[in-house]
Amino acid sequence: MDTRFAISEYPDAKQIDQALDALIAKPIYSVNKTALEAYEQQYFEKRCARSKEMITCAKEVIPGGVQHNLAFNHPFPLVFTKAEGAKLYDIDGNEYYDFLQAGGPTVLGSNPIEVRSKVIDLLNECGPSTGLFHEYEYRLAQKICDSMKSVEMFRMLGSGTEACMAAIRVARLATKKRNVVKMGGAYHGWSDQLAFGIRIPGSKWTQAHGVPRHIFKDTQEFYPDDLADLERVLKRNQHHGGTAAVMIEPIGPESGTTPVDKNFNRGVEFLCRKYGALLIFDEVVTGFRIGMAGAQGYFDVDPDLTVFGKVVAGGYPGAGGLGGKRAYMSYLSAGIAGGPKVHKALIGGTLAATPISCVAGYFTLCEIERTDAARRAGEMGDRLTAGLKRLIEEHNLPFVAFNQGSVCHLETVGTMHFSIDWSKPWKIPEVLKQTSLRKAEMEHMGCAYMAEGLVTLAGSRLYTSAAYTEEMIDDALERFGRVFDTVERVETGTA
Repeated sequence: MDTRFAISEYPDAKQIDQALDALIAKPIYSVNKTALEAYEQQYFEKRCARSKEMITCAKEVIPGGVQHNLAFNHPFPLVFTKAEGAKLYDIDGNEYYDFLQAGGPTVLGSNPIEVRSKVIDLLNECGPSTGLFHEYEYRLAQKICDSMKSVEMFRMLGSGTEACMAAIRVARLATKKRNVVKMGGAYHGWSDQLAFGIRIPGSKWTQAHGVPRHIFKDTQEFYPDDLADLERVLKRNQHHGGTAAVMIEPIGPESGTTPVDKNFNRGVEFLCRKYGALLIFDEVVTGFRIGMAGAQGYFDVDPDLTVFGKVVAGGYPGAGGLGGKRAYMSYLSAGIAGGPKVHKALIGGTLAATPISCVAGYFTLCEIERTDAARRAGEMGDRLTAGLKRLIEEHNLPFVAFNQGSVCHLETVGTMHFSIDWSKPWKIPEVLKQTSLRKAEMEHMGCAYMAEGLVTLAGSRLYTSAAYTEEMIDDALERFGRVFDTVERVETGTA
């Protein structure tokens, strides 16, 4: 089992928490109005005309003009036509450093020839899908099982959302218990039940528009990095149907935006064993990005079920799956015959485990392992974060930068660090107001980054890949510095 990891030094979660507390207690700092207007007019209007024209047309047939949330950008989304290594190119011919990395799966960098050539061979021989078994379904499953100690069996699905849905169904069948507990602020896809407590810890159902409130009667949340709060919920559930599972993002909610203490995951594992709940690790982002053994290998934790996404198809469609211990995975057995005589979880997906997704996933994982790509990407994340910290200090800004290997964070407004305390309901309107104000300024910062040739995830998260070089990172830092030169206090959004 490969025990090389991307994290050279785990961040001090308590120290970062204090810095983020200080950030949201201060006025908002963002790109100033004059600079923002210049970016809008000089870059977006003049250099991105074809993108603007296409998005304007797209809005007539696509709600909002884009098909997924990551594509949104102020003042309008850009149209990207080429991805290669650490770079992206838009329809107008502009070049960008790619710190979005398709939401995280491209640890190798975008569109590597080592994977692409295998996919092309498959398309020439088989086509993308048959609806029947393909040899690489086995090869990919075996590769994942060989890489992660807790994964004895693996079932490919269509997305991380589907894998999360499958995980809680398996947990309920296996434990005969009812409740599912998640870490507040965590994102486990957009299914009805797991939309509880997303984005803002303590938010409960308030962010789950379109989902009936009664759907959440068997779902609870606990505050991030708070084992005492988790145990309080588990104790209460003992008298109300028990806890089937505790589901967490192992580096912290929303992929480490609120980092957890290095020993936190082992504490969660202990409480799960104490109260008879399954431990579900959502490794959609961390799996194979932290290392081949995943976050569970890094933290030395033995989850019962592991959720995968994105990277298990190498960035190709059909990117999701559930792995875990044999006793629990038996609840996912496909077909009529074979396997233990247990009720099977209701799981489907005609386009799950297609030949194209399995071939792409298998060769991606092999290449990550062969080239030590996770560690290399982590080194680039360390260099980027160290440079951002220097820039923050030089510009005397309240921003906070930290990383967990190649998962990097640049918090300029701290939108996701707010939480809702229902024992103090009079504070809730101010929390919602502040998160709204700060989200708008995140978009303005994202606009400035984009105009400087930097594609980020919502202006606050950045993924590095093994395709980056030190020279690229240093060039990117110069561009961040130009944005920071324009930052000043926003008078209308004080905390």
